[in-house]
Amino acid sequence: MLVNTNAIVISALKYGEADLIVKCFTQKSGLKSYLLRGILKSKKGKFKTSMFQPLSQLELVAKHKDKGTLEYLQEAKMLSTYRTLHTDVVKSAMVLFISEILRNSIQEEEENEALYHYLETTLNWLDHHEKFANFHLLFMLKLTRYLGFYPDDSNTDPDYFNMLDGVFQDVETNNYCIEGQNSLVLKQLLGINFDELELLKLTKTNRTHFLEMLLLYYQLHIDAFKKPKSLAVLHEIFN
Repeated sequence: MLVNTNAIVISALKYGEADLIVKCFTQKSGLKSYLLRGILKSKKGKFKTSMFQPLSQLELVAKHKDKGTLEYLQEAKMLSTYRTLHTDVVKSAMVLFISEILRNSIQEEEENEALYHYLETTLNWLDHHEKFANFHLLFMLKLTRYLGFYPDDSNTDPDYFNMLDGVFQDVETNNYCIEGQNSLVLKQLLGINFDELELLKLTKTNRTHFLEMLLLYYQLHIDAFKKPKSLAVLHEIFN
């Protein structure tokens, strides 16, 4: 089936001497992987490796067999060119981290318009803003809404947040109940949008501890979720 769709690049892995396997989250078909033959050696091919940097937004024409195998990419062009995401050193580290989070958490091979719109909107926001130290925290938290385990924010008064059940409660009932600073930061993030992020003042210690909590929250709710390898780089840059 021939499909015209917008897509966001999740990853591009070298395969053999000259090929790439590019994983994209497409607007019309969910997660798809494409084998691009000879792209690493050919200078005259219709595809350029620069097009498939992490989180690039593309317009694709592809042939989908929809059998869980590698698909065939017929055409690709840049949908929009980022101003800063791939040139600013700090943002580039953030991009690598986010792309790993997406690679480890998005598994669906079906259309999810709401998730695609969320990714498109937030990446464009990051590209156009200069104050973004806490962006990845809010990004990961809001992403859980589309992954199916967003915290129940109907009552955030209790002191404890139960990460297993995703609810706030008055008492500790298991080893995955958090309180104190991490619970406070969670409550603050649940009540803001990206334009209000600069109002959130966190120390590097607070930021690091809350991110570790978020990663554990993901591990509890997503089978085989792995901590991103780029986590150490992110910590180093923001510390």
